[in-house]
Amino acid sequence: MSKVIKARNEFTIVVKKELTRQHRDANMTTRVLVRDIMNSPVISASLTDSVKEVAVKMRDHKVGSIIIMDGENPAGIVSDWDIVSNAVVEDVRPSSLKAADIMQKLHSVEGEEGVTEAARMLRQHNIKRLGVVYKQRLVGIISASDVIAVTPDLVDVISEKAAIVRGETGRSAGLISGYCDECGEWSDLLQFADGTFSCEECRGEQVIS
Repeated sequence: MSKVIKARNEFTIVVKKELTRQHRDANMTTRVLVRDIMNSPVISASLTDSVKEVAVKMRDHKVGSIIIMDGENPAGIVSDWDIVSNAVVEDVRPSSLKAADIMQKLHSVEGEEGVTEAARMLRQHNIKRLGVVYKQRLVGIISASDVIAVTPDLVDVISEKAAIVRGETGRSAGLISGYCDECGEWSDLLQFADGTFSCEECRGEQVIS
C-alpha cells in the first residue's frame, strides 16, 4: 500500500470518528448559547424594597420577575407567582412585605453554556427562570419561555444537519442554516466538510449581496 493511500485511509478514519462523535451529540454542531437568547439588562430591587415596589417595577419594565440584590450581589429572585401566592392569596398588603420575605433561591447558568443545559437545569430544579452569569457577574435572565421559543427552529436545524452527517439527504450542505463551528456566527450558507459546518466567510468565499 502506497504512503498516499495509507494517509488517505487514516484521514478517512479520523473523519468518520469525528462524524460519529458529532452524531452522538448534535448540539456540538448546532449550539445556541444561553447568552444568545437571554434577557438583559437585569431588572433588580433590594432586599428591603416592599413587595408593592417590586410589583411596580415588574409592571413598569413589563417583566415577570425581579432579581433581589444584597448590595452588588444577587440574593434571590421574586416572580409574579411569588407575589400572588405570598401576598394576594394570603390577603397580605404588598406594602407590608419585604422582597426578602418572599424571594426564592436564584439558580444560575453560565452564558457560554448551550440552551440545552439551561433546559436541563430548569427541569432539574423545577423552576421557570435562571440567572445568567458571565465572569462571575449576573448579566441576564433566561426563562423557560425563552428556551421554548427557540426549540422548534433548533430541532429543525439539528435534524437537518444530522441527516447530512449520516448521508441521508441529497441536499447540498452549502444551503444549510445554523451556527458555524469555526466562528460561532449564524449563517444560511453552512457547508459540511471534514467533520465541521463552516460559513462562507470562514471558507474564504466572497459573499454576493
